Amino acid sequence: MRLSTIKKKAHELFDEASFLAHINKQDEYAQALETLDALMDDYDNNIPLIDILSASIERWEESAEEFTEFNKRINSLQVDHVVLKTLMEQYNLGVADLPEIGSKSLISKIINNKRSLTKAHITALSHRFKISPSLFF
Repeated sequence: MRLSTIKKKAHELFDEASFLAHINKQDEYAQALETLDALMDDYDNNIPLIDILSASIERWEESAEEFTEFNKRINSLQVDHVVLKTLMEQYNLGVADLPEIGSKSLISKIINNKRSLTKAHITALSHRFKISPSLFF
C-alpha cells in the first residue's frame, strides 16, 4: 500500500472518530469506552485498533481533572499490600489464612499499609499462588 493511500485512510478514520487518537472532552471519553467495549467482542481481529484506543484512553485518564484525585490515591499506594489484598479477596482468605507472612497482627498492618512485605514473604506468597514475585513491586 502506498503512503498516500495510508494517509488518506487514516485521515478518513480520524475525521470519523478523532477520539481514537486523542480524547479532548468527556463525551469523547464515553465514546472511546463504548467503542473499546465493542472492539473487545472480536479481540484477535481488532488488536491494533484496541492498542491505539487504549493509549488514547490512558492519556485521558492520566490528565483529565476528574481523575486527579483517583490518580493521586493510586500513585500513593504501595503495590505489595494491594497485591496481597487482591489475593486475599480472590481466594477468600482472612488474616489467619496466611502462615507464610506470620501473625494476624502483622498481616493487618501490611494490608493497612503500615508495614511492607519482606523478600521472604514475597517469595513464599509467589510460590503458594504460583505468581511472579515481580507483581509485588
